[in-house]
Amino acid sequence: MASKPLSGILVVSVEQAVAAPLCSCRLADAGARVIKVERPEGDFARNYDKAVHGQASYFVWLNRGKESIVLDLKEHADLSVLRRILARADVFIQNLAPGAADRLGLGSEALRETCSRLITCDISGYGEGPYRDMKAYDLLIQSESGLVSVSGAPGEYGRIGVSVCDIATGLNATNGILEALMLRERTGKGSGIQVSLFDSAADWMTVPYVHHEYGDKTPERVGLNHPSIAPYGGYQTGDGKTMVISIQNEQEWGRFCRYILQRPDLIDAPESCDNNARVAHRPALDKIIKAVFSEYARTDLEQNLRDHAIAYGAVNSVADLSTHPQLRRWPMEIDGRIAQMIAPPVIREDEDQVFRSVPRLGEHTVQIKAEFAKNGGSTHE
Repeated sequence: MASKPLSGILVVSVEQAVAAPLCSCRLADAGARVIKVERPEGDFARNYDKAVHGQASYFVWLNRGKESIVLDLKEHADLSVLRRILARADVFIQNLAPGAADRLGLGSEALRETCSRLITCDISGYGEGPYRDMKAYDLLIQSESGLVSVSGAPGEYGRIGVSVCDIATGLNATNGILEALMLRERTGKGSGIQVSLFDSAADWMTVPYVHHEYGDKTPERVGLNHPSIAPYGGYQTGDGKTMVISIQNEQEWGRFCRYILQRPDLIDAPESCDNNARVAHRPALDKIIKAVFSEYARTDLEQNLRDHAIAYGAVNSVADLSTHPQLRRWPMEIDGRIAQMIAPPVIREDEDQVFRSVPRLGEHTVQIKAEFAKNGGSTHE
């Protein structure tokens, strides 16, 4: 296997659920050795479902290529094992309950007093502040951050269909760790970073926030439409499919009017001559577009939009995604069977294009304990 960017880096992660495992998964994909520390009952994400050859979908996605060691950190002997591993680690990630790491003597500042090159990453729900001890699952953060209030169509609120706050947090943590590794190259010293689900979601809410604080209107739920661009949204074809279009400039608007709507008069009409006018007259414009799209079958409309360089997409189902011609997959062995998993989003040269398998609970406990026994073991593998 070709050398990867993080080859030789040892990451230790006391983790469960989504955000921290996603962070360490990305580091493992980049070549780091990741030791996943699990409680005796295991990461509870192991039991979310049995969708992938009897294993849980989230766990299979986020724990490939890691080593699993079972440690009961309430037991002195197991806590000592973790301390010995950390003494030779490059990165320590934890998403324990607020204050738990400090009570175990694993707080960021305390660890770096004895391990000056260690990079520590604390992942929490809300970070420090009045909500510090609140439980912080993805749905709760979607709601608390206002994300739900600007998503979906008018009517009953709906959760965004994947755990976006967890995912954003895991990716932010990965970025922070990579930055800290670069800083250590210059200074020789580790550093601590903190990432929270709430901060990650709030960052994504910057545009609605500034509209509320400094604009004249707080964004509302507009379904597939865009609050400040038109035409931008979904329109049904004659065969019952939904196509989405996004007109981003006046040249594209001109082509759309001439070749799709067959209405060149709309290019310079007062109610549609520029984006502001089109947004102000969106209902009338949508009526025209809906009438035209209803005369097309999806495949014919797609071809016409592509021929004239109009930005478009289709509202696909998960089944449609699974057969999408653009979808890349890599095989992963799971309990002797092969699952075709979605490939990583970062494409590197000379990849094997095969996922390493996910570890069984405690699969590497014996060998890791032996490696990091007192007065023995190598620094990294």
